[in-house]
Amino acid sequence: RAVLHLDNCYHLPNLHVVSHRCKTHTQSSTAFRGFGGPQGMFGIETVIEAIAKQLGKDPLDVRRTNLYRDPAVSGDAKSMTTPYGQVIEDYVADRILAELETESGYRERRAAIDAFNAGSRTRKKGLAITPLKFGISFTATMLNQGGALVMVYQDGTVAVNHGGTEMGQGLNTKMAQVAADGLGIPVSLVRVTGTDTQKVPNASATAASSGADINGAAINDACDQLRARLAPVAAARLGCRADEVVFANGEASVNGQGGGKAIAWADLVKQAWLDRVGLSVTGFYKTPEIGYDFATLTGRAFYYYCYGAAVTEAEIDTLTGEWWCRRVDIVHDVGRSINPAIDRGQVEGAYIQGMGWLTMEECIWDSKGKLLTHGPSTYKIPVAGDVPEAFNVRFFDGANVKPTPYRSKAVGEPPLMLALSAFFAIKDAVSASAGHQVAVELDAPATPERILLACEHARRILRAV
Repeated sequence: RAVLHLDNCYHLPNLHVVSHRCKTHTQSSTAFRGFGGPQGMFGIETVIEAIAKQLGKDPLDVRRTNLYRDPAVSGDAKSMTTPYGQVIEDYVADRILAELETESGYRERRAAIDAFNAGSRTRKKGLAITPLKFGISFTATMLNQGGALVMVYQDGTVAVNHGGTEMGQGLNTKMAQVAADGLGIPVSLVRVTGTDTQKVPNASATAASSGADINGAAINDACDQLRARLAPVAAARLGCRADEVVFANGEASVNGQGGGKAIAWADLVKQAWLDRVGLSVTGFYKTPEIGYDFATLTGRAFYYYCYGAAVTEAEIDTLTGEWWCRRVDIVHDVGRSINPAIDRGQVEGAYIQGMGWLTMEECIWDSKGKLLTHGPSTYKIPVAGDVPEAFNVRFFDGANVKPTPYRSKAVGEPPLMLALSAFFAIKDAVSASAGHQVAVELDAPATPERILLACEHARRILRAV
């Protein structure tokens, strides 16, 4: 996954990647919101920053120069083809980056920060903007499938069971909305029950940000079947053809006209039961088009991509290494959101979680491989006080090119990588402590200790020059 995301938003025709596995004496670790993707993107963004430093350019300008481009504009037939051979069909990273640059006042703020740093001896500010492109699908093709069971009761209420796991991310809320929309009824009539293999067997893991996509599509499939069964029942009552029946606003009507030519949902369901029409349906979905060849390391690894960009402004104390996240501006691509409130929470939470990963969540092992940072007393995570007061999040205005539920896009993992801008903003501030004259050495997580040591190291090099 790290190798598949190493390109991020950049066309890299001269890149050659070798992936090594290392055996250690530490305990194995489970996946973390991107399982490899964040590490791959961190790698290429570090390269971009190093190039910018070497050339004396703003990193944003280097990023722009290396973005994927329309072959018709670039003249390169492969300028929209990934290193693994997939042609990108939905690329909008350049538009998102341009919108964010303007909305955040990036250039003006860069000048203001330079002025602040020139007049401040111990406090320094940094600014960074980073884009993201994150592929959505399990690389293991067989996992890209979902199932659902939708049951309609005589009173018109609906029970939905699907293969996804609700873990606080709002999946069940979205699935209730998908079912309500599919049947044309109020969401208050839908109840989503806990995942149960006796109802929906062989479920894939709720991972790869695919929970809403595959399970929502399976629910849509079940709702399509239910409408097909109910349409003739409604047509008989309404005196029309089955293909003229429209389900919306809690009723079935002729071509959506409502009024006198409509039957209430509860009455329709009751009539269907009297007519011995089955009101329980299983739905199934498998993601189309995808397929990755592990022998040739090529193929269509992802069904589509999510995009975004973030600007982070950070301030450090060069005497202590303490740092503050002053402002964050984000434009993120969620397609046509099923639930904007949930998606906003996911974007904001992912950024803060990613910021924690890159700035404070440090794992330390002893010489025997025993983990020493094993609990809250030794392992620091972000808390409410770490959330910046100026936290601006906007969704990019665009629909998914693929027919996902509502034309939405996955929102679980991708926004975590927006926090790369936090790390590079801190690194920019450290660089300012030495007048941006030397290359900065800073590893993640950028803890206060590492920030302080990086500042001192940069100043020593500057004095030695």
